[in-house]
Amino acid sequence: MNSDQLLAEMGQLHPKVMDLSLGRMHRLLGALGNPERQLPPVVHIAGTNGKGSTQAMIRAGLEAAGHKVHAYTSPHLARFHERIRLAGDLISEAALVAVLTEVMEANAGEPITYFEITTCAAMLAMSRIEADYTLLEVGLGGRLDTTNVVDTPRLTIITPISLDHQSYLGDTLPEIAAEKAGILKRGVPCIVGPQPDEVHEVIEAKAEAVQARCLIAGQDWHSFEERGGMVYQDEMGLLDLPLPALIGAHQVENAGAALCALRILGVDTYEVALLQAEWPARMQKLKFGPLLEAAPHAELWLDGGHNPAAGKALAEALTRLPDRPLYMVCGMLNTKDIGGYLAPLAASAVRLTGVSIPGETATLSAHEICTAAQAEGMEADTADSVASAIARIATGAPTARILLCGSLYLAGRILRENG
Repeated sequence: MNSDQLLAEMGQLHPKVMDLSLGRMHRLLGALGNPERQLPPVVHIAGTNGKGSTQAMIRAGLEAAGHKVHAYTSPHLARFHERIRLAGDLISEAALVAVLTEVMEANAGEPITYFEITTCAAMLAMSRIEADYTLLEVGLGGRLDTTNVVDTPRLTIITPISLDHQSYLGDTLPEIAAEKAGILKRGVPCIVGPQPDEVHEVIEAKAEAVQARCLIAGQDWHSFEERGGMVYQDEMGLLDLPLPALIGAHQVENAGAALCALRILGVDTYEVALLQAEWPARMQKLKFGPLLEAAPHAELWLDGGHNPAAGKALAEALTRLPDRPLYMVCGMLNTKDIGGYLAPLAASAVRLTGVSIPGETATLSAHEICTAAQAEGMEADTADSVASAIARIATGAPTARILLCGSLYLAGRILRENG
């Protein structure tokens, strides 16, 4: 069996009722010899927005300093292999098949979620390859997330928290913050990105309970733009740096958390961390492929943000680009706050085209997206596909800036289709 077939088989093991717990993880990890206890020093990253970008900048800095780095992230965009990076390289098909087969056999048909069993596979693979650090990104929440099985990480990070996944994490920011703060461990320092006051209170209370030192944005460290560059400052001194390659004011905040982490880890490759970090589908400019061939004079940008905070960050990032008429092609899941996402973007776009996300049962229909956009005061229509939407826009506005947005699932589909 290849990895796609094995992953499909794993999906059939999902419990009939979804519950956030760590019992299934501990059972399977125990059967595998507890690989989570054999990982290189772990940097554990939770938060609503910015986890992947922060991880990418930390990894770029560590690798530039000569360190070998494992990294685990989710979801993937084009291929599952993106989730597991072993000592700097994406896991190979042969290695993935081998480790998936091993965890399937160890699980022995017991109910387990797709994310749980694949996280066990990632930890098993990472435990067997020599590296200096493991960067571990939370999937959902923190306290009961499948990654929260490492007893003593080297460092924890909580990026900005906003409303998302309320059905699992709670309806208010303090409730969600309590779940995210569940990654804090006794005596382990925690870097805290910019947060609302009510979130800070929850995190600081948890930190005090477990005697974890918090390094808080705006108090213990500062990152901000100045004269076309970025300034970072903490108790160790001030750094004048270029702006991150990743676009937007929110990326300056994420960069601050990454730089704080590198300082704690004793690494000083700050500029490389900012300039060489890459994170697909986060204001990613598409540079080749059939979608561009259909719109040769247009700009195509891809972003997978999908909540109100992401919409606000995206609107700000767009202001940094040279003027061009903006057209949006949007697909979203029905579990997301589409009105909250579109509201900050409404004034910037000439028109939005709604599309359904192929293969996703939870997708909003193109018509529903169009209706939601119109409710925010936007001109809107629908298309059968992203490709047809781009072709139509390019016919009427050949030099348009076309933003493909609304979902990581849509972003992954686009990346696959665009080669």
